[in-house]
Amino acid sequence: MGMEGNKVKVLAFNSSPNMEKGGTSLVLTPFLDGMKRAGAEVDLFFVRKLDIKPCLGDFACWLKTPGQCVHKDDMQMLYPRLAASDILVLATPVYVDGMTGTMKMLIDRFVPLGQPFIEIRDGHCRHPSRRDSGPGKVVLVSVCGFTEMDNFDPLLMHVRAICKNMDCEFAGALLRPYAAVLPHFKEMGIHVDDIFEAARNAGHQLVRDGKMASETLATVSREVVPQETYVQGANAHFQQVLNSLESK
Repeated sequence: MGMEGNKVKVLAFNSSPNMEKGGTSLVLTPFLDGMKRAGAEVDLFFVRKLDIKPCLGDFACWLKTPGQCVHKDDMQMLYPRLAASDILVLATPVYVDGMTGTMKMLIDRFVPLGQPFIEIRDGHCRHPSRRDSGPGKVVLVSVCGFTEMDNFDPLLMHVRAICKNMDCEFAGALLRPYAAVLPHFKEMGIHVDDIFEAARNAGHQLVRDGKMASETLATVSREVVPQETYVQGANAHFQQVLNSLESK
């Protein structure tokens, strides 16, 4: 049974420093649009615009002021939204084999949502949640500049581990290699519209059916041009930019 019968609330974070102009947004925007078309209520935040201080690691939110962080910043506004959400979308480009630093800083500040006590879940030590509600599902949206899909593996492992600690379901990932150049492919007459449509369909499927079809996610990640062709084109572009800068 899908989630369409309820007003599904989605909380999405885009941690690309390029915000709506980056490759991450190229995939995230149609994905969220598909969720909206299925009837979901979507809140999107660009992490770059948020005032989020780093976790101090003093465990005050567990022991001195249980459930309350000592920092007074935008997390105070986000905590109730997180508690009210059904689906959490983490959107980040791959930076040095992982998520952006701003996304990690945001997730570090989820600590007040847990308790200091330790319980054993599925044979593993975990912290019990302090919340009675919150995201039951987490989705990863990520892009990278290389062609190989294994570039996403460290990030996927990290997000899966976060889901286990948060006691949330990892609902899947929209992964797009060399996303930033997709508009250029389109200008060259190379067909890429199916990639964006698949991202839109994935969002619709998640809200309607509670899951995304593997075929849909595969289309989001599909090869557009051979590896060697992409590398040659990218290197030629970078050389052209360097030459133009040197000539100034």
